[in-house]
Formats: sequence, structure tokens, C-alpha cells
Amino acid sequence: MVMSIVVQKPGEITLQKTNNEKEVQANELKIRTLIAGICGSDVSVFKGRLAHATYPVVAGHEVVGEIIEAGSDTSFALGDKVVIVPNSFCDTCENCRIGKRNICLNKKSLGVNAQGIFQEEFVIEAKYALRIHDNMPLERAVLAEPLAVIVHALQHFEINSNKQLLIIGCGSEGMLAVSLASYYGMNVAVCDINADKLALMNEHLPQVKTFSPEEVEQQRFDYVLECAGVSATVEQAVRVVKAGGKVVLVGMPPTANLPIVHIVRNEITLVGSIIYSFPQDFQSSLNTLADPNFIINHAVVAPRDLTQFEAAYNDACSGKYGKILFKFTK
Repeated sequence: MVMSIVVQKPGEITLQKTNNEKEVQANELKIRTLIAGICGSDVSVFKGRLAHATYPVVAGHEVVGEIIEAGSDTSFALGDKVVIVPNSFCDTCENCRIGKRNICLNKKSLGVNAQGIFQEEFVIEAKYALRIHDNMPLERAVLAEPLAVIVHALQHFEINSNKQLLIIGCGSEGMLAVSLASYYGMNVAVCDINADKLALMNEHLPQVKTFSPEEVEQQRFDYVLECAGVSATVEQAVRVVKAGGKVVLVGMPPTANLPIVHIVRNEITLVGSIIYSFPQDFQSSLNTLADPNFIINHAVVAPRDLTQFEAAYNDACSGKYGKILFKFTK
């Protein structure tokens, strides 16, 4: 039995013992969880906003762990520290066969419609683990998965300092997007309704222009990356992109009311970007996180103890903070 965070149903979350006495197969690993991060999808599962979520479900997918048992057919060693790819891929469907594992037709997502890994220990296929350097701080390594989402999304743009990129939304993904686009040398602006988050940007990334939603309506941008995930901001993204520009959607509101005539007449490109290519985007994410010049101070909150999981979820739900972390080990 191990301690796990379980979403029993929308709005109800518990810390409880769960049965995890699974024998490790030749292609599997048993991993002790060290640190975890709460994702926007974890919040959506907790709030009952994902139609494909199943309950009850062990929560979570953003973790760094240590291997405590390795199957005979794996290349990992005891004590290796790893991050986990939480979205399954079959490697047999038509999308997987052309390298698009991110849109695998048989995909399942840990903590959503498959049991998650906010557990003291868990067993997983070795193909979903990626080794990290022993000297990488856990607080940075745990960002590998959410940062890989942004690595993938920015590939839809030309990385060019002459083009101005607007990032809408300063949730944890939006904050990481601002950091990564700035690190790449792009000309970055950011928009959010939360003045405190914009102040954080001014403090840690002073080269980034900041706008309120009202102010940004007077501007026009070559590229827009939508990370807020609400209908109004998707609609705003289309309004503020230049003619011939591109909007990439990372956020996922159920619907939005889009001006099709405006989009067609201005040859605006709309692109959806979902998760990442593995292992390429994950490895790029880890390489960036290993560079101390990559700034994340504004994007994370100091880790809490596991017993503070309810407060951690409440803070994540509030939208007032960056990435909420908690530790599984003392």
C-alpha cells in the first residue's frame, strides 16, 4: 500500500492508501516519487471540466522519481532519476507510425482517464521514462513535461527576433512560454488580467512587454500563442494578430466564436498544438532546464510537503500563482 492523492469525484480529493502491489515486468520500472507539480489538467479533473476524465482517479502526471526496481529488458539502473511521459502511445496506429505520437489514436493520459502517479511509488513501462542528470535540481527537472508542451508549440513559429510574439495567459504554461520564447531570443509580449503576474514578468524578464487585455486590443502582433484557454482569449488572439499572421492554440476552451470572414480575408493561420514529440521535445526541455541562464523564478512556487496537498490544490485552482510543487519525500 502506498499513499496517493485521489480525486474521488469533481470537487472531492483525498490523500489515502492505495493498493500498488504490482509485480515489475521485464519492460517496466518501479519508481519512488520525489517531487510533483500540479498541472492545469489536474485542476480541470478536480473541477470536473474534462468530459473524458474518469473517477475515482489517482491524480497527477508531472513528477520526478528515482528507480527502485528495473525490469530485465530495460536500460535503467537502480538510483537513476527520471521524468515521466504521461501520455501513452501505441506505436502501431497511423499517427504513431508517421512519428506523431502526440496524437496517437489510442492515447491515454495519466491522472485523467488512466491512473495517475501522485503516489509514493508506481510501476510504469520503461519507454515512458527519461533519465535526468543527477545534479539537476528537482525543482527544475519537474518542469520537463510542461516545458516540453511549450517547446513543441514554439516550433510552429519561425524563431525570429524581428517577429513579435504575444503570449496570452500567465498560468504556469504561459509563464514557461514567456521564459522559453525569451530564452530563444524572440521579441516577446505578454497579456493577462492579473496585474500581479505581469509585475512578476517585469521583475524577472524586464525585456518582455506587458499588457492588460484592454491595452493589448490597440496592438498587433506577427504571432500569438494562446495559453489562457478561455473562449474570450482565443477570440482576442484572432483580433490582435496581424494580417498574414499565425495563432497557435495551447489552451483548450470547449468553444469559441470566431470571425471566419476576418480570418479568411486576412489569411490568418490557426494551429492547434497538443503536448509534444517524445523523446525529442522532452530532451530539448531538459537541456534548457539544465542551463542556469534559463529563468524560471517567476514560474514556480517553493515545494510544499505532501500533507499540504489540499492547500496546494486550492492555490493551483486560484490562478494566482505559478507552478505549484509538492514533495513526496522529507
